[in-house]
Amino acid sequence: MGDEVKLYRTWSSPFGLRVVWALHIKGIEYEAIFEDLSQKSPQLLQYNPVHKKIPVLVHKGKPICESLVILEYIDETWKETTPLLPEDPYEKAMARFWAKFVEDKLLPSIWSVFTGKGDEEKKEALVPAVQNLETIEEQLKEKKFFGGESIGYLDLVLGWMTYLIDVFEEVIDLKLFDAAKFPLLSRWMKNFHDAPAIKQYLPPRDKLVTKFQLLHEKYQTTNNVS
Repeated sequence: MGDEVKLYRTWSSPFGLRVVWALHIKGIEYEAIFEDLSQKSPQLLQYNPVHKKIPVLVHKGKPICESLVILEYIDETWKETTPLLPEDPYEKAMARFWAKFVEDKLLPSIWSVFTGKGDEEKKEALVPAVQNLETIEEQLKEKKFFGGESIGYLDLVLGWMTYLIDVFEEVIDLKLFDAAKFPLLSRWMKNFHDAPAIKQYLPPRDKLVTKFQLLHEKYQTTNNVS
């Protein structure tokens, strides 16, 4: 089986894209296997029986699940290429801390604005979302990327911001991100989005708008959307 690498993903999942970007930054060849989550393949269910979700990275026949875990696995397995996490133990711990903040606070708060019912509920949800954006902006400290001069672990974790926020804004007709209020994040988003290893693997924007329009409509009419 050699060094065979497979990635189970979907065309639009921001969690799968984190892994796609990491593999390309590292220059790792892999086979992409696109899943239909409404009809999951036997292989996906076999490789991720606990959560039954993508992404799943399969390396030498062994599955690794959860995007943050996969990013660390990639970094530790292919050490000879561009590092994703800092070498310094403190800096590494901080990258992990802020990644957890993104997963537990920032992303859910943005999602709450998107899924809110009616203008009032959306505007209420926007308050903590903006506070979380302010918190993450402070971590840039005039750096080009969160990882310094090159894209690193935390940049990949936050990468969804660079292409999904404006899609969400279009769909719900509400400004989520004010570039004037977040100059450092705004510049970072452009730097990240325009990096060759990122830009050429972004999903088509028109397809994203269509997908999230349908999803948003469902959230407006039901309390139970899977």
